[in-house]
Amino acid sequence: MDIEEALELADDLTFTTTGQQLDSLQKSILRGAWDNQKYREIAQHNHRSEKYVKEAGFKLWKLLSVALGEDIHKSTFRSRFEKWIASHISNSGNCVQIGNDNINLCGETWQSSEVPRKRSSKTSQNPEPTAKQPRLDLGDAPEILTFYDGLSGIGKTALTLQLIPEIQHEFDYIIYRSLRNCPTLKTLQTNLIKFVSQQQEIELPSLIEHLRSSRCLIILDDLQTIFTPRQLAGHYQPGYENYGTFFKQLAESSHNSCLILLSWEKPREIAALEGENRPCKSLQLNGLGAEAGEIFREKRLAEEEKWSQLIDLYRGNPLWLNIIATMIQDLFGGSVSEFLSYDTLFLGDLESLLHQQCDRLSESEKQVISWLASEAEPVEISKISANLELSPSALLQAVQSLGRRLLIEKVKQGEKTLFTLQPVFIEYVKNQFLKVG
Repeated sequence: MDIEEALELADDLTFTTTGQQLDSLQKSILRGAWDNQKYREIAQHNHRSEKYVKEAGFKLWKLLSVALGEDIHKSTFRSRFEKWIASHISNSGNCVQIGNDNINLCGETWQSSEVPRKRSSKTSQNPEPTAKQPRLDLGDAPEILTFYDGLSGIGKTALTLQLIPEIQHEFDYIIYRSLRNCPTLKTLQTNLIKFVSQQQEIELPSLIEHLRSSRCLIILDDLQTIFTPRQLAGHYQPGYENYGTFFKQLAESSHNSCLILLSWEKPREIAALEGENRPCKSLQLNGLGAEAGEIFREKRLAEEEKWSQLIDLYRGNPLWLNIIATMIQDLFGGSVSEFLSYDTLFLGDLESLLHQQCDRLSESEKQVISWLASEAEPVEISKISANLELSPSALLQAVQSLGRRLLIEKVKQGEKTLFTLQPVFIEYVKNQFLKVG
């Protein structure tokens, strides 16, 4: 297989997946990756900035990863394509057929039995979806460089993007959108409708009608950005309250589609609608177990028998562990036991990340976590109430809100439910909130 054949295959896969052919820059990125060129060299050849080419490359690798059902990156593009072809080919007369994707190699030319070589502009804009290839729009999705066996933080985005290749055959459309720039609901809905309708110049039906006529998977990330900071969890910013109505409508209406919300905070509408036999489900990611060893091996940490202590202290959070493992390598030469010998729990670069979350807390929530951080053991909610100047209603709302932010842990002790903070948050709160006195 040479680069021209690889380009033909990538072009067919891209068209089958998205309805669009590879553009000249995407082809140039693939050629460069095939020859092990750096992004800087590819950018110079195309008279573009290195940053622009990198961003285009990240989107291309995501698209090809979904199309092939394997992780594809610049450094693995050539080997993964050659390996994938070798594992999917079957002889058929004078041609070779690859798997079930109906892409044939005849002589020296790749050709798809379903996708004509000369595609009309009408066809490229509105191709017929195949049974196993939905139309995808993952343009907002970040590049996931490492996937640690399933889990910004605990790995919500990484897990979701890893899931897409496994379930894509269940949907006609899969769309990923980040709300980090706080689009209005009208802007978001118009954007989604235009993609699902393939930009048809007609009066567009409502989004819910599209979700009924087609099976769509919509992924909305960074949901917390449309919530108001320094209030209880799940309070929308002014002008964004209609998102709550929208989520409620999708949960209670009859349609064929699915919505995945990724957030630091749980919307109040979802909390009220979830349950065993209800339309909404929540998944709390609790971190890695022994799989976190991959992070430590990558960082060349010593004393593997001590790794479980690190995992427990930092609750298996991949991002936290990556940051701490880097610090252990930089300051302690990779010695985990030397790091653990100190009485204090080091946070290092974690402090800025924790500040982003704790800065969103209401005053009542800050009172609760400050008091919890001063307690050596988990406590009952009645003990919290007895030591804080909060009304019973304000206390219960604060504790519930902290739970929706996943900032407190619940511990069962017989019939009782006790509350505490994770060790990392205890250390952060002591450093930030309890400096005075």
